[in-house]
Amino acid sequence: MAEQNTRLGIWLMVATTFVFALQDGISRHLSEAYNVYMVVMIRYWFFAAFVMAVAGRQAGGLKAAAATTQPVLQAFRGVLLVAEICVMVTAFVLLGLTESHAVFTAYPLLVAALSGPILGEKVGWRRWTAIGVGFVGVVIILQPSGGVFSPFAAVPLLAALMFALYGLLTRYVARRDSAATSFFWTGVSGAVTATLVGVWFWEPMTAPDWGWMIVLCFTGALGHFTLIKCYEVAEASAVQPFAYLQLVFASTLGLTVFGETLRPNVVLGAAIIVAAGLFTLWRARQRG
Repeated sequence: MAEQNTRLGIWLMVATTFVFALQDGISRHLSEAYNVYMVVMIRYWFFAAFVMAVAGRQAGGLKAAAATTQPVLQAFRGVLLVAEICVMVTAFVLLGLTESHAVFTAYPLLVAALSGPILGEKVGWRRWTAIGVGFVGVVIILQPSGGVFSPFAAVPLLAALMFALYGLLTRYVARRDSAATSFFWTGVSGAVTATLVGVWFWEPMTAPDWGWMIVLCFTGALGHFTLIKCYEVAEASAVQPFAYLQLVFASTLGLTVFGETLRPNVVLGAAIIVAAGLFTLWRARQRG
């Protein structure tokens, strides 16, 4: 086991959120010009290759990484993550990075809300109150009286629900499978699913955009690498609050590169959601 270093873990989480925000910006750029399914498919080819390369260096190689007693559930996780990425990238195109990420920050609250029925964990009244407050923040962002509220506003919320379910299923399979096995199945089953769908939407891509696609693939691998290293050197509860920086980085990218606007209700709603999410993390750590 790697030596624990919380400060290094925090910096690695900051780097991870920055890389993932950059990846989201590139995904938005490419998906404005090309089909989302094709973009995600190519991205997953590289991700699957990265996953198999990592597995090949572990004890037992690919055979050990693939060994599981719950293959259907592991494969479903991979399919679910591919679907979530497609939905979220679609949200980037429809709503922009800023408002999509503001709504998506609700996913830790969804994890807390669903941890009872899925994992059998007890959720006390304090966390239920935080969950309720967080969803007030979502309503403020969606602004039913006007603004961003439209059928499109449900897209990042659906992505948050899918990602929360993916996270809960990851915790569920971890009761019997190693992290390496879950990582392997995420990449391989995801790549198969993305290919079965994306191959029907192939479009010719310009040379500059192939350059952006290569950068997208490398940022995906880099982000997963720094995240793995982050959890190797620090406890998840210590570094998880810094994952909210992805909202800051993505919003900055949306404002400066894509010319998005930052409306007051989005700022207020996102602040409420983040505060509620940090409280649920704190309560989970106290209970732990």
